[in-house]
Amino acid sequence: MSRMTFIGVSTGASSIMGIFPRWAEALGLDDATLDGEDLPLDASAQQYRTTVAALRDDPDRVGALVTTHKMALYDACHDLFDELDDFARACGEISSIAKRDGRLLGHAKDPITARLALEEFFPSDGFGGDRDAVVLGAGGAGTALTWCLAEREDRPRRVVVTDTSPERLSHLSAVHERRGTPRGLLDLRLADDAVTHEVLAEAPGGSLVVNATGLGKDRPGSPLPDDVLFPEGARVWEFNYRGTLEFLAQARAQQDARGLDVVDGWRYFIHGWTQVIAEVYGIPMPAQAVERLARLAER
Repeated sequence: MSRMTFIGVSTGASSIMGIFPRWAEALGLDDATLDGEDLPLDASAQQYRTTVAALRDDPDRVGALVTTHKMALYDACHDLFDELDDFARACGEISSIAKRDGRLLGHAKDPITARLALEEFFPSDGFGGDRDAVVLGAGGAGTALTWCLAEREDRPRRVVVTDTSPERLSHLSAVHERRGTPRGLLDLRLADDAVTHEVLAEAPGGSLVVNATGLGKDRPGSPLPDDVLFPEGARVWEFNYRGTLEFLAQARAQQDARGLDVVDGWRYFIHGWTQVIAEVYGIPMPAQAVERLARLAER
């Protein structure tokens, strides 16, 4: 039996627990199982180290997907890994753990996942140089998305990032300094209601607005006050697909009046899991395979 682990906060509520057996069968991974391992949002460094060491030392466990805890797990455990990919080192996060020939490998798949989902939702000519990307949340998902935005040929006019934590904003800034992101592209702001009002009011019509916080999934709530208006014709992306999803409800309430294009995090979820499964099991994952697995999941 090959056991894959899902490290999160409320793994039992995720759709993947029902989807994974169907995917394993479709991919020919007949003995594969998925075990959820829940850690609290304020987990200690020792809890992370115990979790990673147990995975490393159990011959039946082949790897893991990490959600929510990606940055904290990196901080606590990066020295336990034999190899970390460039994204993991640059972004300071680990979202995928794999084992190869007795070696423990850590990868940050979020930049790839975000790019794949963004290309579906916001085509390569979507910004045109006169639209903003407003990213609410400077954690692992927000950092990965800003990395993708900085790499696009049609970069936004600016990438505005808000967060309630100055430490997370400082971390994101350091990631982009290492990346060589042009000065002036990023506009980082410490979030409060007044700042959020200002950011959304300044964004031109047709801009991208993303909830990259855990609010609405790991914790109830939204990064937006109820009286904030989205830019006219904005593309609104809720990274979460399950939970209380208050941000998604706010966007849908304004969808017709403001001409919004609104999507949830389902495709982000699909790409995230298929990329990590491919890494953990060492199997190819071409686009047609992803679509086949997505259809199975939607059933």
